Amino acid sequence: MTAKLASEWFVYIIRADDQSLYTGITTDLERRLKQHQSGNGGAKFFRGRRAIEYVYTEAGHNRRSAAVREAQIKKMSRQQKLLLF
Repeated sequence: MTAKLASEWFVYIIRADDQSLYTGITTDLERRLKQHQSGNGGAKFFRGRRAIEYVYTEAGHNRRSAAVREAQIKKMSRQQKLLLF
């Protein structure tokens, strides 16, 4: 039996074309942005708006810590999120 390699998880914030901010987690930043931009596998948030770019990323998380940090960021006001970057 082989041991599964631990994946590095990222927490991210994407700016949309209407200047709104979307927070999420992933193991592959490049793939996830493309999914959001194409609408194929991306979040419902991006239906009706376009994902432009990452404005903030955090590396070094495991699945659990990334989910906890994502929840913390989602509870922040827009002004608090802007202070992250």
